[in-house]
Amino acid sequence: MKPKLLLHTCCGPCAIYVIEELLKQYQVTVYFYNPNIHPRKEYLARKAEVKNYLEKIEVDFIEGDYNTKDWFDQVRGLEHEPERGRRCDVCFQLRLSGVVKRAKQDGYDAWATTLSISPHKNYQKISQIGQDLSQKNQISFVDRDWKKQDGYKIACNLSSQQGFYRQDYCGCIYSKRDRHEN
Repeated sequence: MKPKLLLHTCCGPCAIYVIEELLKQYQVTVYFYNPNIHPRKEYLARKAEVKNYLEKIEVDFIEGDYNTKDWFDQVRGLEHEPERGRRCDVCFQLRLSGVVKRAKQDGYDAWATTLSISPHKNYQKISQIGQDLSQKNQISFVDRDWKKQDGYKIACNLSSQQGFYRQDYCGCIYSKRDRHEN
């Protein structure tokens, strides 16, 4: 039997390639934990896209708490940080802490995130946070820079083939604001 892995994702386009790769070695459950995604309509659209895809491929889905207040409290004072700045680091820490906690609580053998597939995300930061949380919680972290070896390109092609909705900002309201101001 394959080891059980809890995979954090934020959307279908980021998840599709990573799920395909991880299913080769793991029994994957997808964890949708994203209190950063705003507005709620966007959150619900991304969640529905992921759930619909997972139903087609028969992969389990778990939704984390959508506690936007906690997210806003955590990033207070960082509203004007650029993408890839300190606000993102805090956001990664918050979400990945939630993922590792859930993985440990539910008895998974390992955990991972799709965040590193985005060329807009700092893989080194994600990796360091993941490694630290893994060591602290004594649970294996599958640490991969998914955009390498054309991973991002493959994910874009796969999500296009599936007809996935593709958002034009990372998810937080500040990213949306900055994206639409330019």
